Amino acid sequence: MRQAHPRSAPTLTASSHVLWFRELGMADVERVGGKNASLGEMVRHLTQAGVRVPDGFATTADAYREFLAHDGLDARIHGWLDALDVDDVRALADTGARIREAVLEAPFPEGLERDIRDAFARLTEGRPASSVAVRSSATAEDLPDASFAGQQETFLNVSGIEAVLDRIKHVFASLYNDRAIAYRVHQKFSHSQVALSAGVQRMVRSDLGASGVMFTMDTESGFRDAVFITAAYGLGEAVVQGAVNPDEFYVYKPALAAGRPAVLRRGLGEKARKLVYAAAGTGIEFAAVSEAERLRFCLDDEEVAELARTAVLIERHYGRPMDIEWGKDGADGRIHILQARPETVQSRAAASTLRRYKLKGKGECLVTGRAIGQKIGAGQVRSLKSISEMHRVQAGDVLVTDMTDPDWEPVMKRAAAIVTNRGGRTCHAAIIARELGIPAVVGCGDATGLLAEGTEVTVSCAEGDTGHVYAGHIDFAVDEIALDRMPPVPVKIMMNVGNPDQAFDFAALPHRGVGLARLEFIINKQIGVHPRALLELDR
Repeated sequence: MRQAHPRSAPTLTASSHVLWFRELGMADVERVGGKNASLGEMVRHLTQAGVRVPDGFATTADAYREFLAHDGLDARIHGWLDALDVDDVRALADTGARIREAVLEAPFPEGLERDIRDAFARLTEGRPASSVAVRSSATAEDLPDASFAGQQETFLNVSGIEAVLDRIKHVFASLYNDRAIAYRVHQKFSHSQVALSAGVQRMVRSDLGASGVMFTMDTESGFRDAVFITAAYGLGEAVVQGAVNPDEFYVYKPALAAGRPAVLRRGLGEKARKLVYAAAGTGIEFAAVSEAERLRFCLDDEEVAELARTAVLIERHYGRPMDIEWGKDGADGRIHILQARPETVQSRAAASTLRRYKLKGKGECLVTGRAIGQKIGAGQVRSLKSISEMHRVQAGDVLVTDMTDPDWEPVMKRAAAIVTNRGGRTCHAAIIARELGIPAVVGCGDATGLLAEGTEVTVSCAEGDTGHVYAGHIDFAVDEIALDRMPPVPVKIMMNVGNPDQAFDFAALPHRGVGLARLEFIINKQIGVHPRALLELDR
């Protein structure tokens, strides 16, 4: 791994309002939230191992509470929330909007504003127009038992102190997004116990390169010996939001540790567009990706291996499976780590109980995409064009839309299944579907056009990596196997797997080895061309 060459560090300035990342660690979640504490942990302990994390500072939870108490805003907010029924989506939207407007109109206390200005001046080192990211970090965020994924806002390509102050105020207001209010209630977190920290971090020019998300385990099966990487051109928010169908890579950890070729599988994503710096000079916007770029992977094998080695270092340090956001700077070609949080679904699943869903019949397949969740759900199609229609979704419906972002969380829990046109297996919709325990098929292309409103469909994610949406209501069975109660077998049981997509899943069964029986199965599943046709391609 190439070694980091960090720029000279700004002079540290500690106050009750602002702390630098290198002053922080995981013991500081209550001071600066999970995201900023984790950034500090990596800056302090993993920089010497070659993990590059962009520098920055964080406002403290005390600063946030001082801001709210400055004009008695906190008492008014608590009064509005105490009277709210979060399952009433219209009332939730009205109350959330009223709170956010009040936060944006509130002034900064003089001392807090002064400390932010001083820290920004040190971070930008005399270049006040330097571009930074302003990220949210909640004190109940990124915990091992609750992800709070995407609950608050992130602002990219922010230039100048006045814009930074404005975005920090928007970050504070985002603690009262509709989705965040509802999520805290459903996770039984008191509103008053959660505070917010704003992280101000140097931008990585991944708008000129690539970025994405990686997990130190397989997100569907829970297989621990693989690193799963998604990647697309441009800034990583497009991958997180599910706005693009990214490239996907699986890297085998034992082969990586042994110095052998370790990329198990590559999947070429559509990558039709990318997030770049806005032409106006601040903010971000989507741009089209050329056909030549779309038809090739945005990372080479060396870069994939570097990402995987970095992921393993981070996992080893934290001692648990991790969910990591990364960016490749297109200016210098270096890979940087932007966030790292505990993986919160597969890592806490009951390892001793295996649940298998199986269709009891067949039906016409209407659309396919990436399978999320290994389960099956059925219901009426409820096709939504925008979040303003989410009140139409009733319990047991199949939610169909172009893509889901964090604003959809209050209604996602009602659905029997979710189907989207866009998104990969690490997009926010996929993460929330896993956490809610419902099947989702993402990246279908034109599900909103092919699935008719009100028709019955069955959504199956129990047939490998590909998810299927079938016409009609097809019965299915759920088998539970208590692995810890299975008696020992006096022979070595070896498994030959015909479908490569299910190898990781089958690895959870008691066995002495898993292999792929025949090469034609791999060719049929992964390439989709008859071997004879490949041999005589010119004919």
